[in-house]
Amino acid sequence: MRTVLSKDGTPIAFDQSGQGPALILVAGATATRVAEASLAAVLSPHFTVFAYDRRGRGESGDTAPYAVEREVEDIEALINVAGGSAFVFGHSSGAVLALEAARLLPAGITKLAVYEPPFIIDDSRPPVPADYIPHLIELVSSDRRGEAVAYFMQEAVGVPAEMIDQMRQSPMWPAIEAVAHTIPYDGTIMGDTMRGNPASLRKWASVAVPTLVLDGGASHVHMHHGAQELARILPDAQHQRLPGQDHGPADDVLAPALQAFFLG
Repeated sequence: MRTVLSKDGTPIAFDQSGQGPALILVAGATATRVAEASLAAVLSPHFTVFAYDRRGRGESGDTAPYAVEREVEDIEALINVAGGSAFVFGHSSGAVLALEAARLLPAGITKLAVYEPPFIIDDSRPPVPADYIPHLIELVSSDRRGEAVAYFMQEAVGVPAEMIDQMRQSPMWPAIEAVAHTIPYDGTIMGDTMRGNPASLRKWASVAVPTLVLDGGASHVHMHHGAQELARILPDAQHQRLPGQDHGPADDVLAPALQAFFLG
């Protein structure tokens, strides 16, 4: 594990592995760099892979007040470690953060790949509640971390209540609760893109970097609609569907698609 200081002085922890062109992995909500380790291992024969703890998680620091721009600066710090430019891959809300990084750091990201940014652009699933972020902040600030995670799972991810009850008994639940305070960060990153309005994606129409937009054939249709609309809006994008995959794609299916795009 190594650390780099972001522009505001926040230490960002990362693992570097492999050899070849630099590739930064941007995790989605609640995930730490540990969750990226298996994908990094598959990619490392072809890339120098940077898997990092987003601020507030794992061994990275956190500095108030939160702003999406600070997370973009975290990615910029890693790009600087990588030599000034890198490929970037983002998953879920991490895909949206990666898009924002590509918008704000056009010279630093040479190619971008995103898997299932969780946009809700139509009525194919209910939008998140209007008070979604304030309610999350209220739950976290009152130390109801488990309730905050459950609220995120139900309202943003769409997990049925009975399944959440089962998840609460699983060994992974304490680790998710430990980063519950960062779930509002991902809500802030998503902005109004989960309210059913396709125009909310227009802010990334200026992202001209070559982009691969991925989704899974077994995922909910709203993921397909969001991915297709994003690929339509971006000036230099292609859309690819991975057969049989859901929101957590298998490394041995995802990695070849990334390798073909980044190195092709």
